[in-house]
Amino acid sequence: MKKHHHQTTDQQTRNPQRGSMVQWTVGGLLVLGALLMLLPFWTMLATSLADPVTILQQSRPVLLPWPLHWENYGRLFAQIPLARYLLNSVLVSVLTTLVHVLLCAMAAYALSRLRFSGQAVVQMLCLLTLMVPPQVNIVPLFFLMKTLHWVNTYWALVVPGLFGAFGVFLFRQWFNGLPHELEEAARLDGCNPWQIFWRVALPLSLPPLATLAIFVFIGSWNSFLWPLVVTHSETLRTLPVGIASLKESFRDTTDWPLLMAASTVSVVPVMLVFAIGQRYLMDGLMAGSLKE
Repeated sequence: MKKHHHQTTDQQTRNPQRGSMVQWTVGGLLVLGALLMLLPFWTMLATSLADPVTILQQSRPVLLPWPLHWENYGRLFAQIPLARYLLNSVLVSVLTTLVHVLLCAMAAYALSRLRFSGQAVVQMLCLLTLMVPPQVNIVPLFFLMKTLHWVNTYWALVVPGLFGAFGVFLFRQWFNGLPHELEEAARLDGCNPWQIFWRVALPLSLPPLATLAIFVFIGSWNSFLWPLVVTHSETLRTLPVGIASLKESFRDTTDWPLLMAASTVSVVPVMLVFAIGQRYLMDGLMAGSLKE
């Protein structure tokens, strides 16, 4: 093993140019991949600031529009109640994310630390829900909302997304890795299981908390089919449904700058949430790596 290591070191010492070439090649491929992934977003932003007449006359996307037509965003807010759509999406996504993360963490802690009859059955039922496509649940879920008289209400937009088996298993795996000595020390200080969860387990669960919050928020923000099915009032439309209604309002030709302006507005909050969540996620991972 040592002989092989020395041979590899010698080869790297003899061929420094080869190692540098490999690094430059890998770096160039990564930069190229990043640019290819950013190209659709740049095209969307550039089109939202382009002249509608220019877009119709050209057969290729406008990547560098000039002059910049910021009035496209003014036309967007004047044509549809975009502020109302944004408010609905923010309200639904934030409430869904907060309650979803809290309920999943509580359920996962109970499955990880508490012992009760039927625990294996509960875990199996949670696992089975992961195997069912969400589209299968739309019809029975709609009839349930109708029975509860929640159709075309905020309850129907928020309540079905308040729990998920993926978050339970994500938190459960994290709680299984936490040292029991921390909880025993808290128990000696007089803490009950509820206090141990709030004061010990949950503050140490930043990585799964941030990860699940990002996934739930993005999923709720981009949800289109369920809000379309369960609401029919314009005052309850979320942003994806509102953008779809904007596309349907074009009769002869599609106003691509207007449509791309709406898409840009819908993407910005998601990018901000992901950037903030990623920062806290990295901090949590660094703190978690110091645990014994």
